[in-house]
Amino acid sequence: MLGSHRGTGAPNYDTSRMKIAVPKERASGERRVALVPEIVAKFVKGGHTLAIERGAGASAGYTDAAYEAAGATIAPDSNAAYADADLIVRVAKPTDAELDGIRRGAALVGFLAPLGDPRSVERYAERGITALSMDAIPRTTKAQTMDALSSQANIGGYKAALLAADHLPKFFPMLTTAAGTVPPAKALIIGAGVAGLQAIATVRRLGAVVTAYDTRPVVAEQVKSLGAKFLEIDVGESGEGQGGYAKELSKEALEKQRAAMVKAIGASDVVITTAAIPGRRAPILVTREAVAAMAPGSVVVDLAAETGGNCELTKPGEVATSDNGVTIVGLLNLPSALAYDASRLYARNVQALLDYLIKDGALTLDASDEIVAGTTITRDGQIVHEPTRSALAAASGGAA
Repeated sequence: MLGSHRGTGAPNYDTSRMKIAVPKERASGERRVALVPEIVAKFVKGGHTLAIERGAGASAGYTDAAYEAAGATIAPDSNAAYADADLIVRVAKPTDAELDGIRRGAALVGFLAPLGDPRSVERYAERGITALSMDAIPRTTKAQTMDALSSQANIGGYKAALLAADHLPKFFPMLTTAAGTVPPAKALIIGAGVAGLQAIATVRRLGAVVTAYDTRPVVAEQVKSLGAKFLEIDVGESGEGQGGYAKELSKEALEKQRAAMVKAIGASDVVITTAAIPGRRAPILVTREAVAAMAPGSVVVDLAAETGGNCELTKPGEVATSDNGVTIVGLLNLPSALAYDASRLYARNVQALLDYLIKDGALTLDASDEIVAGTTITRDGQIVHEPTRSALAAASGGAA
């Protein structure tokens, strides 16, 4: 249990409330803030003390005055916000320099990406920080309100559809005009998870004809319920993984999938890809040959660009053009482009998690609880998250 314990590395269970700190995000392109004034007010009402770094919410549209009105104290810098804090809530994982300001025994909540960068987890353990990763929360019914991956993926799927419409030199809807009829654009969405389903819904609302593909046949009904056609490809195995996630296909199945998709990709004006595997490079689904089959002016929006991209020609962080005139959008961190609402949803996810974990004014971590076990990465100087331990062992050549 982690309670308020000023100036010491050991927890003091006698005090009743926590000091929560929210820093300004410093990762390149990150405009979100971890807590918004609405949620800050709820924590203050619960008796907690909130320290918000000056300007933390400015890029998302939340002023220091709004935080002060909600009951928070504005700190001049991150170190001042972190001073004596029991809990630091952020969006992106901290750098080593930022970690230096966090005292031993404190807890850290954010998108820590333990599988994508397992070595960073060692630093949390070395510093005695209890690390809770928002991208490791189990996708169960019980944890649904805490599922920040889903809330942010929803925004990413929406933004991907808008980017596609912006870059496509055609109308999305069918239009009948005095100058003639304009046919609707044809869109293919690859991956029907949260981001893919939102992309389908948004592209459909914009008027395009939509087809979607996923390795999990179980999502076909969801795709059809949104008014899209489900593309069926027999690759000889199912992509259904645990907890509703897609799993990585075998090399043979992936090759069959790529070959079968060339025709569908070539017939599309827009392709939006969403396939990602935690801690792994994104699978290549749109090959160089598939891009070559597309008409000039067509668009690929690659939501997996942050982990290498689903398109073989994606340049992460850039908008590129293929030799045959296809625009390939590999922009990163799309939720940050809608920082106001992305921050609101993320803050609500954080609140749901903390409401679940804070008992009698202290952070209580029951290792036998499924949500706690899935979310807690480090504790008491140890790496306790089994998938992260396995990733570290693999990175060390199998050594424990």
